[in-house]
Amino acid sequence: MKKSRWIIALKTGVVGTALVVVGISMIPSSGKADGDYNQIQDEKQMIQIGLKTSPVPMNFGNHDPDLIGLGSYLVNFVGDCNGCHTSDPSVAYIGPGNPYLLSPPKGPYTGTAVTVNPATFLVGGSDFGIFPSPNNSVHILSRNITPDKTGLAAGGMTLDQFMAVMKTGVDPDNRHPNCDATHTTNCVNAPINGSLLQVMPWPRLQNMTDRQIIAMYYYLCSIPCLEGGPNEPAVRCK
Repeated sequence: MKKSRWIIALKTGVVGTALVVVGISMIPSSGKADGDYNQIQDEKQMIQIGLKTSPVPMNFGNHDPDLIGLGSYLVNFVGDCNGCHTSDPSVAYIGPGNPYLLSPPKGPYTGTAVTVNPATFLVGGSDFGIFPSPNNSVHILSRNITPDKTGLAAGGMTLDQFMAVMKTGVDPDNRHPNCDATHTTNCVNAPINGSLLQVMPWPRLQNMTDRQIIAMYYYLCSIPCLEGGPNEPAVRCK
């Protein structure tokens, strides 16, 4: 079978209840969220958490470690990218407490943090099922989004390509075109749009800011290359 691989304000006044705050305006200005300082502090914490808890080592190269740390936080906690881009949910974690396994020795899940399996981290292969295709031959599989030998994320994607995938879902590899006179196998039937990745862009990722997507990209460039994954060459890391 052929398989396709495919985010209390009170105004100072004279009459009535008034709160005098020396030198500080407590009223939100138009177009500006309250607590901007807290948002800056939150991002600093995200960076620190991302740098400390990445399940695999990071190679910063010439890139900003803070940006990579933010990317780690977004990939590992906000987006939970490994939830889909692992080879199989049952091997996504090591040690007891795997939330996907309900039987000992790796289950049941107790709510305790478990360790991400670095050997399957973002290597791809999870099967999202059969898509309308000749003889039901096309399965949509998550791809290996670790860097390849070029050092670029998702098997050699440029930043522009990665941005396009995250925002529009366009498939740069055209792995599952629509069936027509020239595509009769490994193709998908209407109404599926074969130019898109179907699963991407995941709704919660689609409206992330450019800075957030860029941070995710450079984190994915910084992690180790892993061999394997759907439609990947036999050797992709050397």
